[in-house]
Parts: sequence; C-alpha cells; structure tokens
Amino acid sequence: MAAEDSLNQSMNKVVEHYSSLFELPSYKKVLLLLALSCLGGGILSTVTLFPSFEGLVSGVFLGLSLFFVTLILDYVVSMLILRQDLIYDLRRTAALSLFCWALWFLFIFVGVAFALLFGLSWWVRLCLLGFSAVTILRLVVFNSTSSVDHKRLLAASFLQPFPCIIPFVMLWSKIGYSITLNMLLFFVFSLAIGLLSSFLFLTLLNRTSKQTLGIPSLSLFKAFLLNWIVDLNAPFEEFLEKLGEERDVEISLIRFDASNPKAVVVVPSVHPGPFKNVGSSLLPSMIKTALEKELNCIACVPHGLLGHELDLASQMQNRKIIKGVVESVNFKASEAKATPFTKVSNSVATVCCQVFGNFAFLSFTLAPKTTEDLPQELGLFVQEESEKYGLTQCAVVNAHNSINGIISLQEALNTLKAAVANCLEQTTSQRRLPFEVGASTVMPKEFSLKDGMGPGGITVIVVKVGEQRTAYVVIDGNNMVSRLREKIISTLQSMGINESEVFTTDTHSVNAITLCERGYHPIGEAIDHEKLIGYIREATLAAVSGLERAKATAYSITVPNVKVIGEKKLETLCILIDRTLQKAKKIVVPIFATSGILLMLLLAFV
Repeated sequence: MAAEDSLNQSMNKVVEHYSSLFELPSYKKVLLLLALSCLGGGILSTVTLFPSFEGLVSGVFLGLSLFFVTLILDYVVSMLILRQDLIYDLRRTAALSLFCWALWFLFIFVGVAFALLFGLSWWVRLCLLGFSAVTILRLVVFNSTSSVDHKRLLAASFLQPFPCIIPFVMLWSKIGYSITLNMLLFFVFSLAIGLLSSFLFLTLLNRTSKQTLGIPSLSLFKAFLLNWIVDLNAPFEEFLEKLGEERDVEISLIRFDASNPKAVVVVPSVHPGPFKNVGSSLLPSMIKTALEKELNCIACVPHGLLGHELDLASQMQNRKIIKGVVESVNFKASEAKATPFTKVSNSVATVCCQVFGNFAFLSFTLAPKTTEDLPQELGLFVQEESEKYGLTQCAVVNAHNSINGIISLQEALNTLKAAVANCLEQTTSQRRLPFEVGASTVMPKEFSLKDGMGPGGITVIVVKVGEQRTAYVVIDGNNMVSRLREKIISTLQSMGINESEVFTTDTHSVNAITLCERGYHPIGEAIDHEKLIGYIREATLAAVSGLERAKATAYSITVPNVKVIGEKKLETLCILIDRTLQKAKKIVVPIFATSGILLMLLLAFV
C-alpha cells in the first residue's frame, strides 16, 4: 500500500511538471511579435538616449535591421543547419529567437537606464552582456533539445547573435563610440565562457540521471520532446525497453456466441499507459480492433485491477499481447445460463456481479468518489471468495468511472472487500436462466483525443436474463467526471434498462495531449454530457435490437515474457524528472551568475 501511494505521488509530480509546459503561437504571430519587439526595442532604446528626430530614425533603422537579420538567419538555421532535426521547424526556431530578443532587450533597457545616469558606455556594456546571455541561452536550449551533431548545434547557437550585434556596432560608431581591440577580444572570451558554462550546466544535469538509471537526463528529455512535439514514440520506448522487466501477463476473456460470435470482453492485467502513443497507452482500442477483425463481432476492453507499474514498454510488447489474445479467442462458448445482474452498495463502494455458468463477471467502483487504479490484491481476494461458491473463473473490472478529489485507498479496499463478499453471496444464490446478448459500438467523430475520447469509442453490451435487461457501457477514456455515471444510469433506466454499469478503459492515449492541469480530460470534462448520453442511447438501442439467445464462456490465458516498466523503475523515472528540475534550480544561479561576473569584469575594459 505504501509503495502504491509513493508511486502515485511520483506520477502526480510528473503531471504537475507536464502541465507547466506551453504551446507556441502560430508562425504569423511569432513574426508579428518579433517585428514589434525588434522595432519597439530599437526605437525605445535610442529615442530614450537621443530624444530627437535623428534618434527616432536611428531607432527605426536599428529595429528593422535586427528584425530582417533575425528573419533571414532563422530561415538559414531551420532550413539548412537544422534541416535534419524533427523539432526545429521555422516556427520553433523563430519562437526561440523571440525569447532571445526578450532576454536581450531586458539587458539593453537596463543599460539605457544606467547610461542616463553614468554615461553611454553602460548602454554598450549591458548590450554586450545581453549578447552573451543570449548566446548561452541558445547553447543550452539547442544542446538539450536538438538531436543533430555538435557542429550544427554550435552553428545554430552562434549564427543569430553574432550578425545581430552588427547593427548595434554600426550605431555605436555613428554616435562616436569607438570600437576597440578590447571589444573584439570580449567576443572571443564571451564565446569561451558561454561554451564552458553551458557545458558545465548540462553535464551536471546529465549526471543526475546517470547515477540512478545509467541514462543521460537530456537524452531522455529529447526522447520525450520528440514524442510530445512530433508523435515519435520509438525513441522514448527504447529507454523503457532498457529499463523494463519481464513478466507473465494474465488476460481474462469472456466470449458470447449466438448463431455467430456476438461479443468479447477482454480484461488484460496490463495498464494502458504511460501516456499518448507510448507503451500500452493505446492497447484497449488496439485489442478491440484486432478482435473485431478476427471474429467479426463487438469487442471491448475495460480496465483491470492494476496500476502504472504494469505499463508495457513498447509497441513490440503490445503486439505480443494482441497476438496472444487473437490466437486464444477461438474457443467456443458453452454456458447457456446466467444469473440476473446483482449490484451491492455500501457507504463507499459498489460491486456488480453476474454469473455465467461457473464463472463470474465483477466490477468495482467508488463513485461518486474517486475511482482510480486498484491493487491486484483485490483480485486475489475475489478469487478466494468465488472459490467458496464453486466458481472456476472470475473476470474482475475496475470501473474507473469517477474522479473527484482523493480517497484513502485502505478505506476503499476494506469497503470493497465487504461488498464483494456480500455481492457474491447474493449472486450465486440466484437461479440461473437462459439469457440473450446484444452488442453495439459507436464512434463519435466529434469527440477527439483532446476531448478525452480514445479511438475505441463507446461500446454497449446488453444482457437479458428473464425480464431483466442489463447494459454494460464501456467508454474508451481515462476516467470520468463525478456524477456523470449516475446520469448515464438514470437515462438507461428511462429506456427500459433495469440495471447498468459504466466503465472506462483507462486509455492513456488521451494523456499528454492537452496542457490542462491533469494533462488530460476525463470523460465529461470537455465533452458535452447530453451529446455523450445521446451516443450511449444510440449504442444501447442498437444492442437491444440485436438481442439473441446466447451462450458464454470465460477463458484465462497467460502471455509469457512481456516487458513492463515495473514499479521501481517507473517510480525512479518519475522521481528523476523532479530531481533533475530541482538540480537545475540549484545550479543555474551559481553557474550563470559566475559567468555573468566574469563577463562584467571583462566589460570593464571595453
């Protein structure tokens, strides 16, 4: 329990850091901001020092020169020097230049203030100090984010600042400020100090990761950027493969057959994470697609009892799981009778159960309180309890259908176990009757990953036992806003569905798509509730219209030697992100303040 809490806390810190990222404006907006910055900065600095028409003309010339030089050099850097880099297109290169000018003009304006008090030499000195700061910034940014060779990184770092100093030098010469040998020597020493300080800063950051995982921090960061910016998952998965550990993965399958295969429910002991298209994030929809193609029926993949410690390491591991499922699903259904659906609730937990022949299908929720990942020990408890009633198989689902603050996991486990025991007792005491099954899937095109809807859409399986109709609603998303489950159940009841439960797949394909607080939208946060319920109604009506007398069978398979990230390595990876950021905060001031002091001492001779 303590390990689970620790991992969750580490994952939460990662989400906090992720949500602090930002999206860049369009290229047109970047160009507009660049033009305003260069022109406004050039005019403001010169007119303040030389309040005359000539000063205004000089400022306009300076600003336009800086803008057009930057524009040309950004094109050269992006299209020629970094043409093989996947991150630095023209927009991102120009955006970096915009940030550089924001920093440079900060020094220039401070220099203007000092020049008004102590003479023009301070304007020149602070401008040169800003030049050095920009050079260091570009060295750090390009070296920590770009994957091209060192020669190109150095060219991209230096190409913009050096030509941009020329308009300043021309203006200084015009106003009578002589260009000395000491100023030329300053550029040489500035370059050396910039290289040394940026190298030291990045080396110390890399050491943080090497000491714990044997992987440079910046290599991991670059792999993350390639996924975040251009959707490449392979670089990040290479690290996960190295860090992963092999496990045997158990998968529960329930197959419903009528005259033809009707529906398949798959509950894998794999967590669909860690984010976006990395690892097993897309596994629920991938399994669904593969099974529907294989059997020509409806398939769904609700969430099992497990957490991020069982994220798969790569797409290769996904293929192992899918292959194992597809090869094992061709068994024939044989159980012709089922119990009615039973739901037991106490003060915290709700447990649902339906028995088909000698196997049980159970689900857990804490709704309307938060229902997040639940530990595997709960599944072991269910297995032990079910054996008391002669049940041979159990497929156990975490409904994962409410997010609303924080709840004590230990309290949840105690109440869930009590509800499980009660629910199994009630369900197994009921008479088993012939049953019918209908199933349908809808794919709402208007709901995207950014809205929280995965590619698996909405699946509804309806089971009719006697006069009781039960709907199992499976939504391909990562959790659901609190109380939406109850709205859906209420709507289904008004349609003549006696009992129902709502599941999400916990797909992490929706994670790291948006920069909201959580890093993703649970179902119902960005999606209109009435539209969502409308699609669920549509799928339910289609499932009801397709009801047929059916048989069911449960089957459990084990896929051996599947590489998962593992709890310890995943927690270390999460902690590493926080440690690297903390390390950066500790060393950034000493390193670059020292560099600034050395540069200021050199400027005393300019």
